[in-house]
Amino acid sequence: MGNHNGSTTNLNGHMRTHNCGELSKSQLGQEVTLCGWNNKYRDLGGLHFVDIRDKFGLTQLAFDEFTGDLSVLKALSLESVIKVKGTVRARPDSAKNANMSTGEVEVSVKEFEILSQASEVPFLPHGKINATEDLRLKYRYLDLRSEKLQNILSVRSNAMRDARLALYEEGFTEVETSILYKTTPEGARDYIVPSRVHPGRVYALPQSPQTMKQLLMIGGTDKYFQICKCFRDEDLRADRQPEFSQIDIEVSFSSQEYIKNLATKIVKKLWGYGESFEIPIMSYDEAMRRYGSDKPDVRFGLEHHIVTDLFAGSGFSVFESVIGSGLNKMIFVPKNMKEFSRKELDALVDVVKPHGGKGVAWFKLSDGKVSGGVSKFITPEVLASLVELTGEKVDGTFLFCADGKPSVAHSSADALRRHLGHSLELIKKGDYKFLWINDFPLLEYDDEDGRFYACHHPFTMPKQECLEDFMSGDPEKLKGMPAEAYDLVCNGYEMAGGSLRIFQEDVQSQMFKVLGMGEEEVKLKFGFFVEALSYGTPPHAGLAFGFDRTVMLLAQTDNIRDVIAFPKTNAATDLMSHAPSIPDADQLKELKISLDS
Repeated sequence: MGNHNGSTTNLNGHMRTHNCGELSKSQLGQEVTLCGWNNKYRDLGGLHFVDIRDKFGLTQLAFDEFTGDLSVLKALSLESVIKVKGTVRARPDSAKNANMSTGEVEVSVKEFEILSQASEVPFLPHGKINATEDLRLKYRYLDLRSEKLQNILSVRSNAMRDARLALYEEGFTEVETSILYKTTPEGARDYIVPSRVHPGRVYALPQSPQTMKQLLMIGGTDKYFQICKCFRDEDLRADRQPEFSQIDIEVSFSSQEYIKNLATKIVKKLWGYGESFEIPIMSYDEAMRRYGSDKPDVRFGLEHHIVTDLFAGSGFSVFESVIGSGLNKMIFVPKNMKEFSRKELDALVDVVKPHGGKGVAWFKLSDGKVSGGVSKFITPEVLASLVELTGEKVDGTFLFCADGKPSVAHSSADALRRHLGHSLELIKKGDYKFLWINDFPLLEYDDEDGRFYACHHPFTMPKQECLEDFMSGDPEKLKGMPAEAYDLVCNGYEMAGGSLRIFQEDVQSQMFKVLGMGEEEVKLKFGFFVEALSYGTPPHAGLAFGFDRTVMLLAQTDNIRDVIAFPKTNAATDLMSHAPSIPDADQLKELKISLDS
């Protein structure tokens, strides 16, 4: 167990003189006072030892010189809180423990006090047997005693401090924005809060401070940031929670270049990178073509190749049926990387099925000959083209994800690639690969609804060279139009996202019109914002780091619940406090609302 950030206070009045992870030979002979939890008690034939633990480490306590009542140790339960006073002395050579930061010394106890006797705990936070996640979430306060979670809390605290320092160095003003706000459509469901003072009306918990930070730019704040809580009522997964934190940033008179340089400075600060560190840029279209994802993990190869048209006239109906409107993507796995069994290849259907994929077609190449899977449809001409695409003239397995919907083919091939990256152990632990993704689509057209939706949010500026086409309102010109939007991705996660904002009233009005919003709807939902735009708005841009995901990456964990002190389950419940809970009948009556059971 390591010594985390921080140690003994220098202020008078603390109960302890040292923490349990800092004693060494430099304190030999000193009288010290320690406070912490009983981690372990041992009775070695009349020699009594206790390991006392706090967040900083362990110290062994020896009782051979203790003149008090030793029977108190027999009744001492694990996880009880104790206080001891004694003298630091060297351990005998045979008893030194190289695995402990304090392993060369022990404290000879003179005074011993039980501050809080613990009942039998549901699990030991430092036990060798891991408790189930549900049990750990139910007793989160016990799980927080573990070295892992205390380490992560320290990582989070340090990251929050370093991000603030980086922004203060650039002249930013930290501003807190409203939590009780107006419901605005930003792509997910709002959490709403009924108003007692205004019956029948509700506040919304902000999905982000988007309109508020833009209003701060209109108000002349120039450079704003806050580390804020955001709320979205959406389905959860390993990297998503109903309430989350983000480093929210907005800058007046800013370009994409400035925002990217600022984000790079924050990454350097958090990861300790040198001045030469740079983040490469890739277009959205290229990312989708090569990886099938707008947040690709580029720590390993196995890039996608589009092979849709290669199979025209092949006689394989599955591949031919997607020509024209669909997509066929290929991944090549060299034989020296992996030689698949038939069972392993058949199991790949389970990888793509959750993404809408119907299966993974394949064939093998060995000594110039094809075999297995769809090999009977592979002509010498098709094989030559496939080999040329791979850039490698070696034996291996060709894998295909084809579908009539390009989005399904992209996501299936992406899932397959990520699966191979992990299962073939192609990813080095502790490796970080950052990437800017540029030129996201501005709009998405829904054929069923017959209308456009904003891909990011309705305040995103169209690409400057497309502004005239945007203002024309021509649906064909709007489809596929790029936006002045950018994401920072790392290791397959969207770490931050932002855009240049619409700052002209006529462009914002056109955006609402393109999204099918009438004047009354705009006035009801965004009237205050549109009016603000009319009073002189500077060009501005922003970015928001997903702070929880950033800490996930720093802490090298793949579960967002690890980096939040009191997280929710995938069902958006708190097993510890039993939230959400049933409101009191008097509360409902006062709020003038009723709940259907």
